[in-house]
Amino acid sequence: MASGKFRLWRYAAIVLALALGAFVLWRVVLGWAPARDDYPVQGIVADARHGKLDWPMLAATGVDFAYILATDGSKNRDTNFATNMAGAREAGVRFGPLHRYDLCRLASDQATLFITTVPRTDAALPAAVEFGFSEKCASKPDRALVLSEVATFLSQIEAHLGKPAILKISQEFENQYKLSSSIDRTVWLEKTWLLPDYAARPWVMWTANPERRIDGVDEPVQWVVVRQ
Repeated sequence: MASGKFRLWRYAAIVLALALGAFVLWRVVLGWAPARDDYPVQGIVADARHGKLDWPMLAATGVDFAYILATDGSKNRDTNFATNMAGAREAGVRFGPLHRYDLCRLASDQATLFITTVPRTDAALPAAVEFGFSEKCASKPDRALVLSEVATFLSQIEAHLGKPAILKISQEFENQYKLSSSIDRTVWLEKTWLLPDYAARPWVMWTANPERRIDGVDEPVQWVVVRQ
């Protein structure tokens, strides 16, 4: 009887230890970011789903810059774009606009939405354009058409902002369209915890942790570093 109770308690202790270990590991994973010694400049991606951000807190806890979603496709403006841009500016966090490119929409229509949403300001970082696949657009046009449309989009928004854009490219999109080998722009790549190596040119920005938990925002954020 006693030995049975001992085995039960030992089993419970093992389960508790595993649970505590998993919790600690989960906290480490959610809070992980590359070392500042290696990447002194680090920041986030912000959009409406993050709700109200505490920009002074973000600035105090190490957010050097923020890319703020402005537009998605040809019809969707992020409802928090102006608020986030103003909050970042007031807190001294460098900011830049982000557009999510939609393969199912004309480049000119997407550019029009972006241009009418994002004001030109010398204070802003270069615009970033995110390229990836999504459930809302199953189309995968041929490469020549995509490259032509992307070139049209970039020429229009760059004329508006006066700065070359940054290409934020998912690995799937790069594998399909080889964007980095055909369009000469700074590239921003994604790979959780590991250095990305899927582009034709060296990356300058890297999403190192796509769901980092930090003070100042209730939801996880993409954590991005800059290679000096």
